[in-house]
Amino acid sequence: MAYPVPNFLPGRRYILSGMLAAAALPARAAGEMDRFKKATTPKPLPDLAFQDADDKPMNFADLRGRALLINFWATWCVPCVKEMPSLDRLQAKFPKDKFLVLPLSIDGPSRPKVAPFYKDQKLSHLGMYFDKGRKAMQGLNVSLLPTSILVDPMGRELGRLEGDADWDMPEGVALMKAAIASQS
Repeated sequence: MAYPVPNFLPGRRYILSGMLAAAALPARAAGEMDRFKKATTPKPLPDLAFQDADDKPMNFADLRGRALLINFWATWCVPCVKEMPSLDRLQAKFPKDKFLVLPLSIDGPSRPKVAPFYKDQKLSHLGMYFDKGRKAMQGLNVSLLPTSILVDPMGRELGRLEGDADWDMPEGVALMKAAIASQS
């Protein structure tokens, strides 16, 4: 079949230029910050309990005065395992007195299971915390792993992201800086 010259060449140029433009764009990583769902109004975080690495009871009020990224995860959750190194790198970019990544493992109070995982993954900037009985997870209406909840220094939820993300990318760092700065 013969194509009319005026219609064929412009169409082919559009296809070729579209293919070249697509190839020139950087690959978009899974877990982008555009999936972050901002809260319509920041709401106070319920004061729920969890445990630290030594099984010492803690609650969210203990951490007021710094921004938090609460991350619910488990060692058996593949997307959780994938995102943990980026959370570790994110924590390394901020002082813990201003911003804290709070990885709440739902593996149970099983330091013997989580500690080797941290060592294997070389997670040196993250603390170990546990959500015994998944009470914090239920209290914050989390139903998907991983889920990360961003909290301002006043203890208010700013928003959340369900699924894994590359947290140490510029967009994620900018989001954390905005959370640290939000005092009103």
